[in-house]
Amino acid sequence: MDLDRQTVSSGSPLEPRIGFSRAVRKGPYVAVAGTAPIGDDGTTVGQGDVYAQTVRCLDIAEAALTAAGAALADVVRTRVMLTDASRWEEAARAHGERFAAIRPACTFVEVAGFVDRDWLVEVELDAIVECS
Repeated sequence: MDLDRQTVSSGSPLEPRIGFSRAVRKGPYVAVAGTAPIGDDGTTVGQGDVYAQTVRCLDIAEAALTAAGAALADVVRTRVMLTDASRWEEAARAHGERFAAIRPACTFVEVAGFVDRDWLVEVELDAIVECS
C-alpha cells in the first residue's frame, strides 16, 4: 500500500463501478478527474445551461481539492470539455469567476459527448500543493 497516495471520493455511484477516484493526491500533486454537473440527488444540474453546469463542475472539483488538502490557488492546469465549442464563453465566464486571479494553464476542447447526454461540460483540474 502506498502511504503517500490519497484518494478522494465525491460519492458518485460511477466511481466504484468504473474504478476511479474523484481526485488523487500523490505528494504535492493533485489530479481531479473529469467532473460532471451531477447534483447531490444524482440528476444533472442546469439542464441545457452550460454556465450552470460549469459552476456545478467547479463546485465538485473544488470540494475534491479541499478534501485532498489543496485549494483553487494551487491549481496549475484546467481542462474544460464541451459538447458544443460554440458555447465556450458560457463556460469561460464560470471559469473566470474562479480563476481570474490564479490564471492556470487552461484548455477548452469540444468532445463528441459524455456518459450522460444531458451533460454539456466536464472539468478536470491539476494542482501542485506547496510543501512547507
